[in-house]
Amino acid sequence: MTEVDIEKENAAIAQAYKKLLKVSYTTLTDDDKKLIRSAFEVALDGHKNQRRKSGEAYIFHPLAVAKIVAQEIGLDATSIASALLHDVVEDSPDYSIEDIEKQFGKTVATIVDGLTKISSLSKEKDMDVSLQAENFRKMLLTLNDDVRVIIIKIADRLHNMQTMDSMRPDKQIKIASETLYIYAPLAHRIGLYNIKTELEDLGLKYTEPDVYNDILGKIKESKEQQDLYINQFSEVIKNSLDKENLDYTIKGRPKSIFSIRKKMLNQGVPFDEVYDKFAIRIIYKCDCDPKTEKFLAWKIYSIVTDHFRPNPTRLRDWISSPKSTGYEALHITVMGPKGRWVEVQIRSERMNEIAEKGYAAHYKYKQETEKEDSLETWINRLQEALENPETNAVDFVEQFKLNLYSKEIFVFTPAGELKSLPKGATALDFAFNIHTEVGMKTRGAKVNGKLVPLSHELKSGDQVDILTSENAKPNSNWLDYATTARSRAKIKSALKEDKRQIGEDGKEILRRKLKQLKITLNEESINDMVRYFKLKTSLDLFYRIGVGSIDNNMLKSYASSRSNAFMSYIKSKISRKSPIKKEELEKDEVTVNYDSLVFGKEEEKLDYKLANCCNPIPGDNVFGFLTVNEGLKVHKYNCPNAVSLQSNYAYRIMPAKWIDSTQQEFLVRILISGIDHIGLVNEITRVISENMLVNMKSISFETNDGLFSGKINVVVKNNTIIKKLLEKLKKINGIDKVRRV
Repeated sequence: MTEVDIEKENAAIAQAYKKLLKVSYTTLTDDDKKLIRSAFEVALDGHKNQRRKSGEAYIFHPLAVAKIVAQEIGLDATSIASALLHDVVEDSPDYSIEDIEKQFGKTVATIVDGLTKISSLSKEKDMDVSLQAENFRKMLLTLNDDVRVIIIKIADRLHNMQTMDSMRPDKQIKIASETLYIYAPLAHRIGLYNIKTELEDLGLKYTEPDVYNDILGKIKESKEQQDLYINQFSEVIKNSLDKENLDYTIKGRPKSIFSIRKKMLNQGVPFDEVYDKFAIRIIYKCDCDPKTEKFLAWKIYSIVTDHFRPNPTRLRDWISSPKSTGYEALHITVMGPKGRWVEVQIRSERMNEIAEKGYAAHYKYKQETEKEDSLETWINRLQEALENPETNAVDFVEQFKLNLYSKEIFVFTPAGELKSLPKGATALDFAFNIHTEVGMKTRGAKVNGKLVPLSHELKSGDQVDILTSENAKPNSNWLDYATTARSRAKIKSALKEDKRQIGEDGKEILRRKLKQLKITLNEESINDMVRYFKLKTSLDLFYRIGVGSIDNNMLKSYASSRSNAFMSYIKSKISRKSPIKKEELEKDEVTVNYDSLVFGKEEEKLDYKLANCCNPIPGDNVFGFLTVNEGLKVHKYNCPNAVSLQSNYAYRIMPAKWIDSTQQEFLVRILISGIDHIGLVNEITRVISENMLVNMKSISFETNDGLFSGKINVVVKNNTIIKKLLEKLKKINGIDKVRRV
């Protein structure tokens, strides 16, 4: 570069720095400016020999990120300084985190450290999705250190997306996909709607450039018509608004390219047939108390609906119940000029700032007396889910995204406290939302005073009362009832602990049984048995002994196969099976070997064929379809034909799922008869409930002239357990006959 070029570049850098100070959303004190100045100097020094792919000096990148943080997100001086320093430790050998802490203090150092960690994660080469997901999870762990880490990371990603033109196409697609998969949902959740929209549009620009350019071109073409329409709409209501002496502005907000594309796909229509390509926003000034602010919003609503017919099903009142991102507004859809439905958003200036700046504005307006806000609650919840080591990273990301984008419902506790849950949440989810302990001890639920099953789907406005019991504990059916990431993670964790406990007992039972067979329980014999019973881990073995699915006869067969030493020597030579690795054997989990399909609520085994269109394999999410000529066919849920089958022939669909037959539960009916006496039913139910591995489904008794007969339906894991139960029931005083149907 010539000296003239260097001078030009230095002038441009100085210009960019001055602009950064000018555009800050928060008012900067002299101390703030000093902090930002010294951060800028360190960044300038740290990146002095670096250039970006486009050839420009690297310092432009931290300056641009700091500008996004200052202007668009509106964070404080600490965040602006951290944004300027976000790549220094990673890129410059002259600076360490300790140096940053000495010069800028603990907070800036923590944020920069968090950003450095995230950055080093994403530099790993060609990661598969699970690694990618694991990194996302680690990245979210930094939320607890300081939420600003994630916000600056989002700003960093936004600038990278804005300046990605000089990268290789494959790199562009990888970064854009990652943005749509991770960063856009995150920005949405933190309430940075403008940034989320831009990230989605840029993501589409690189993943589907033709679609992006096509829609962009059409939006530009229809811009004139759109402006004309907004003017027509404004003219109609202007006089009425002015009569009320309101200080307001009306503007059109075009929908993002990404959301138009989504509508085109979901509704299966071309661009011209997407009607709500823009919304009309009315922003009013109000320096008054919250009550008046709310009153003015409804006043404007009243004026708009005086002129245009509203669609009553499309009214959204987020002023009375703000979204968990802090978003407040009144949304209505009205029949506008030319007979077109148009969305109108009514917001005060304060609400508008919160909608655009998210987190930053939320804290600017937060009252001292306010309780912990929903963003903090969300971060704490997220932390809980992250710290649960049971969760597989990919599942976690999927669940997390599910909870990010889900619509919300608002329900009440018995004391009238408002709780927000994702749409589709059940009574069981509500129990876990209140507290993990409440969830774990849930026995039942009442919604609006009526007893409902735990799987009951809640609706906005429901009042939910959870009934608990010290003896209640999660069972595997709960996973079918729970929908939120939090409750599912907690239930899985409890079930795992339960299986571990049964495994502990099973180990002792196995030790005693092997002693009778003159076999010592050691690593070699465990390895041998795990192979013999075709299992994967030692806990698999102990668990199956504990629940009785490996019984005495099976252990005797194992012992006799061992005692025939000559044969087993030859067998081992032929099969040459290598022993299972120690770490595999000692894995702390009961593995699932999907080997059987069951159908319907009763989980019956039926004859079936696997469909050729999607070729399901064990473990897939499937359903059964009753065909006319070929009996029951099994399809995957994401089979190309699934949607048409489910919509056209819903009555021929059967729920189905893959199970591990060694862990399956069976429904057994027991018939009892004998001489009736007081307390007999109590005695029978006590014996059944004391038997830990038996779950009672229904019970009915009849008495006739001093004799009684009864039917009991129980759920058990295997034959051994039912035999033991029948023996115990026979010993009860007054019982004459006990038999299994």
